[in-house]
Amino acid sequence: MANQVQVIGTLKCKETQKVIRFFKERGIQVHFLDLNVKGISKGELTNISRSIPLEELLDKDSKEFQKKNLKFMVYDTEQLLLENSLLLKTPVTRSGGKSILGFDSGKLSQLVKELK
Repeated sequence: MANQVQVIGTLKCKETQKVIRFFKERGIQVHFLDLNVKGISKGELTNISRSIPLEELLDKDSKEFQKKNLKFMVYDTEQLLLENSLLLKTPVTRSGGKSILGFDSGKLSQLVKELK
């Protein structure tokens, strides 16, 4: 397996910055998907949702969620995340068929071991 991971998030997100730094310090190449520049694709979201339930990926505490007044609406979570990637909890780290949500040093360290 290649010595690389994909990190999905925004550059303003402190947790995303920590994950990127974590991998770079360990010599792992990072492909960064900035959600402010490009949204997440259906294929990527499907792949991620095999490891992390869609409901857990939706950031209900985000400004974007509140701005859109989604608290009292009925919505299709997958469609919502595809239409507005900024509602995605970040960071999401992908490698192979695995996805990790947030900065979880235990899970990230395990991923590094699998990549080396």
